Amino acid sequence: MRCPFCKNDDTKVIDSRVADEGQAIRRRRSCVECGRRFSTVESAVLAVVKRNGVTEPFSREKVMRGVRRACQGRHVAEDALAQLAQQVEDTVRASGSAEIPSNEVGLAILGPLRDLDEVAYLRFASVYRSFDSVEDFQREIDDLKSASGGRADTVSAEPVQSS
Repeated sequence: MRCPFCKNDDTKVIDSRVADEGQAIRRRRSCVECGRRFSTVESAVLAVVKRNGVTEPFSREKVMRGVRRACQGRHVAEDALAQLAQQVEDTVRASGSAEIPSNEVGLAILGPLRDLDEVAYLRFASVYRSFDSVEDFQREIDDLKSASGGRADTVSAEPVQSS
């Protein structure tokens, strides 16, 4: 690591600590040449490869923004969104790859979002999977109902009749 003060290439690590909830390491360093100290933060870079081939860094905030949009008008706590985003990041990092296709990020969102809020899941899935018809929605609703043992009372394809 190059010293930011004298530009010498020889530095020593004095102390290392886990930072950012285990996603990074904060190191305290000392320059062998000038003796000055400085800190660095190291983390494994996770890149997302978009459909058009452009690569960008993974962003937990971008995941939260997309899920927040799907949850608009729903009673979903901000903490739950943050936990979902962390779960998505953990899932894509567990693949062991430094680059991950954007569709895998979307797939990593679907499962936890389905558990969090079925209506938000349906909204997100309709955009992510490019639903073209009412049948696409109906098929997804049927899948939700069968996965929850017919319980899916938060998602219904038919209007509720009042007596």
